[in-house]
Amino acid sequence: MAQLEIKNLHVCIGENEIIKGLDLVVGQGEIHALMGPNGSGKSTLAYALMGHPSYQVTAGDILFDGESLLEMAPDERSHLGMFLAFQYPVAIPGVTVANFLRTAINGHRQAKNPDDKGMPIPEFRKVLKEKMDLLQMDHGFAGRYLNDGFSGGEKKRAEILQMATLEPRIAILDETDSGLDIDALRTVAEGVNALQGPDLGVLVITHYQRLLNYIKPDYVHVMFSGMIVESGGPELALQLEEQGYDWIREKHGEANAVSAATGDS
Repeated sequence: MAQLEIKNLHVCIGENEIIKGLDLVVGQGEIHALMGPNGSGKSTLAYALMGHPSYQVTAGDILFDGESLLEMAPDERSHLGMFLAFQYPVAIPGVTVANFLRTAINGHRQAKNPDDKGMPIPEFRKVLKEKMDLLQMDHGFAGRYLNDGFSGGEKKRAEILQMATLEPRIAILDETDSGLDIDALRTVAEGVNALQGPDLGVLVITHYQRLLNYIKPDYVHVMFSGMIVESGGPELALQLEEQGYDWIREKHGEANAVSAATGDS
């Protein structure tokens, strides 16, 4: 079973250290929720895990099936079985959802076998129809230009369709609930739940407990000032919903200040 292991990770953007010694393990078949106030480093972690060049890992390691990812490009990480659903997906006018997905699938196939000629169009159409039926999506969606003129909910559903089609082993959902109304949130969550199983591990990054009403996590982690400072079960998310993040700041703010003063990160 695939396992994503983050060990004492430190990440900088320019001169600013954002992630300050983070440890986390996510395995296939598990759902982990990562919560925390604005500015705690959650999205930075997501981009660093997928190898965004603006996010520099200065210490620690990211292991996938025991293999370090630090020297791998984002596409190589994807080929291994990692996936990132963006908080703000980019529109690509002129490229249909179907063409984008077939290109992505063929990229994965050719990474494993350079002589692979790609998935035949009839086979791809069958696969895409099956995935869209699983997610209860209108087949006409496949013919639209990717995220061009999409609503917030449609953009996030397109991300989930990508995840369904590529079949990653570990998926990172970066604030998938951002900007969604309650109906769109429920629809997206139902899509994630339809894909969840023993072959898929999920790291759900979110500010709010409301998404976790629909996607039930096995583990909940709280990130503050670049570190995971609390971990527990679903009850931890409920506590955050009731009490907010002030108790996190009070409990861990002083400890972080002491660490900074002593140079211990």
